[in-house]
Amino acid sequence: MNLIERVAPTPAQEQAAFAWLSLLHDQPSSGDQTAFSQWLLADPAHAEAYAQAQVVWELSEGPARTLADEEAFTLQGYLNAMNRPRRSSVPRWSGALAMAACLLLMISVGTGWQPSRWIDDLDADYVSAPGEIRTVTLADQSQVTLDADSAIAVDFSRGERHVQVRRGAGFFNVTHTGEPFVVDAEKGQAQVLGTQFEVRLLPHGAQVTVLSGRVGVTADKHAAQQILTAGQQVAYGDGSAKKLHAIDSEAQLAWRQGWLNYYKATLAEVVQDLGRYYPGRIVLLNDELAARRVSGSFPSTDPQAVLSSLQGVLGFEQHHLLGHLIILR
Repeated sequence: MNLIERVAPTPAQEQAAFAWLSLLHDQPSSGDQTAFSQWLLADPAHAEAYAQAQVVWELSEGPARTLADEEAFTLQGYLNAMNRPRRSSVPRWSGALAMAACLLLMISVGTGWQPSRWIDDLDADYVSAPGEIRTVTLADQSQVTLDADSAIAVDFSRGERHVQVRRGAGFFNVTHTGEPFVVDAEKGQAQVLGTQFEVRLLPHGAQVTVLSGRVGVTADKHAAQQILTAGQQVAYGDGSAKKLHAIDSEAQLAWRQGWLNYYKATLAEVVQDLGRYYPGRIVLLNDELAARRVSGSFPSTDPQAVLSSLQGVLGFEQHHLLGHLIILR
């Protein structure tokens, strides 16, 4: 009995497959079709790469269009920030090219193509990589522990100590010097009145959690200040703050010891957190699944094990494609 052995394509062959897929969705000529047939037959790995590309395409068409628009805008911002000549407009891709470009972005996360992170990092003084928990000591001997995939900028001038959270989250253990210590995040800020607290960026604002001491939080420069003490948390965004509430701050901040704790969190929130620890991209395509609630304690060091555990409970499908892409549906 003869068995057909599947041949694993190389990264270059995978990218070539997406290039062909894009071309064939954008009114190819007869010459293009002939060249594609020749390429497909030249190596069994080409057929495998093209089959994988088709699966990704079919699963990700909607999210791909959105991501392509976001990355195009972000990349233009990066170019502007680098003071290069600005083009009069961002080129408009055709629908097929937009999907292909976007999918290549998702696949190449592990190779450095991450425009949104480049912008965050341009003026950052300290950065942590995906999956890396990093503690740094500032000039005043205060310590900041960066969550995975985070970035901060530091400005200790004009008689004040300012830190801006540009991406992710930071846990601050502040040394008292007599000078104000202020953490800026989005349009709000947290001013230190005590010692240990976390500031975390959210999709539409930020969140402050206090482990010990006191922190004054304002949603923007015109808002009233709320005073948080140990075991309290508040979120803010769009110039207003939610009501502060009590929380198990030790459990909330257990990421410093490599644990992610959840109580009735949505799967979308859990996947977003895991994305900071996974050296690639995790895409959740099912809105009903995204809203499912999750409780538990999970090791941040092994995102794949967490997904497999959740899969056993929630029953979703996992698709591992092209090395750095996980699709959940």
